Amino acid sequence: MVNIHQYWVYIMSNYTRTVLYIGVTNDLYRRYCEHKNGTIKGFTHKYKCNSLVYYEEYNNINDAIAREKELKGWKREKKEALIAKSNPLKTDLAEELEWI
Repeated sequence: MVNIHQYWVYIMSNYTRTVLYIGVTNDLYRRYCEHKNGTIKGFTHKYKCNSLVYYEEYNNINDAIAREKELKGWKREKKEALIAKSNPLKTDLAEELEWI
């Protein structure tokens, strides 16, 4: 039996899309709900980052963590370009995933 794990690197933003938060999780839906509902106090709660604007899926946690660190090291312009490739309108992807 093969046990395949799933991990996501994701970017959340606020309503005006002026703040970006990059994170990694093993349950994107749960983590999205935590951000959306403000249940986790910290940066995303303070800056109201509750819209999922980008995500990537990985099967290996080490790959996901490495990618998260890579993205966090990028300048904002490069992050914006990455988001624009798959989500040019910066819509909340939870709608596309039918979470809302």
